[in-house]
Amino acid sequence: MIHSYITVETSALLQRRLGADGVRAFHQRLAPLFDLVVVDAATHGAAVAALLAGLPTKTSLVDYVSFEVMRERGIRRAFAFDPDFVAAGFETVP
Repeated sequence: MIHSYITVETSALLQRRLGADGVRAFHQRLAPLFDLVVVDAATHGAAVAALLAGLPTKTSLVDYVSFEVMRERGIRRAFAFDPDFVAAGFETVP
């Protein structure tokens, strides 16, 4: 499962680092392998509220959206490399 903000962030990163081929590969080959959760207004609002309550922080709005989506769906483990997920109470892989 991935959410729509992840696809936006990933697209921007790939476009800067790998160019058009990286973006195409992600959207045509990798992203379709996952269920896409489109972030709704309520989830966005909850994530923004959490971000504002946590300021100052280096945790991104995209991460706060991930936390909200994961909590809504009872997901406890994330494929993530940054310690923000662990600090928010989730397990990470790898």
